Amino acid sequence: MKGMAKHNIALLPGDGIGPEVAAATERILEASGVDIEWSRLEAGGEFMAKYGSPMPDSVLTEIRHLGVALKGPIATPVASGFASANVTLRKALDLYAAVRPVKSLPGVESRYDHVNLTVIRENTEDLYSGIEHLVQPGIAESIKIVTERGCTRICRFGMELARRQGLTKVAVIHKANIMKITDGLFLECARRVARDFPELEIQEIIVDNACMQLVKDPTRYEVLIMGNLYGDIVSDLCSGLVGGLGVVPGANIGDSAAVFEAVHGSAPDIAGKGLANPTALTMSAVMMLQHIDEDEAATRIQNALESVLAEGVTITGDLGGSASTNQFTDAVIAKLQPARTPATKPARRKK
Repeated sequence: MKGMAKHNIALLPGDGIGPEVAAATERILEASGVDIEWSRLEAGGEFMAKYGSPMPDSVLTEIRHLGVALKGPIATPVASGFASANVTLRKALDLYAAVRPVKSLPGVESRYDHVNLTVIRENTEDLYSGIEHLVQPGIAESIKIVTERGCTRICRFGMELARRQGLTKVAVIHKANIMKITDGLFLECARRVARDFPELEIQEIIVDNACMQLVKDPTRYEVLIMGNLYGDIVSDLCSGLVGGLGVVPGANIGDSAAVFEAVHGSAPDIAGKGLANPTALTMSAVMMLQHIDEDEAATRIQNALESVLAEGVTITGDLGGSASTNQFTDAVIAKLQPARTPATKPARRKK
């Protein structure tokens, strides 16, 4: 029966504020009544010396085994240092679809109202393949890898998501006017997949124009599908439309595993001070609950979270309040409605 099973899920608290927002989210999930047994895994920059990698093979093996993980932020050094643990995770587990719902939240100040869109980003290839080198001193080259398989499956994923959610508008984002072969292949695959979804209104839009249109009126969009680099940029742009990375969830989904994560940074400057906002990771956990068929608990947590944000009383500093991480978490838990229990029929009297 849905909502009655015990779930074994990997938990990667991450770096910086990661352990704080992970602990807060864990408390909220426990209060919701969902039965979760966590497998706590060590990943992140602080474990580099211990394992020789911020994303050890043992972590990847455990996530493969369990199939579902919740992950806090993991920092990536800029221009030097170790390779991105996040990219390693996505490529190793073939988590080809990054899903970023972007929605206006009550009480969260932003420039727009009624935004409700989802960015679908290809997660494993493109310029993020990491194939780059120095041709000679002063000249660097990066190779963009785009495959028919990768383009086809991300377009199908996005269009199937639109169909499941009863949406009709899908924007395919590209730069095929300049990159006629690589982005041309992406566009060709999107057109081919679209034939299986005649009910959808497919719009093809060049990425720079898409950014301008999103800033002008983001409410015109429902689902946006794009490659890896564009998706990284556009998803953050869209987050800014509704209040920033601290109030949007994220997921990386493949055919055999799914990792739900906060997409904001590790904020080492406030780590350990009890100032972190757990909203993003909690909303990612809501997505995770929907993924494992705990829809009722997911709805109750989302409603409780939105209620606290709408009141604007017990909110963290990044949202204009003065509440600590724990105070905010307590407020969300206090708003949680109890789980519904199945109605029982009265016993029949013997005749």
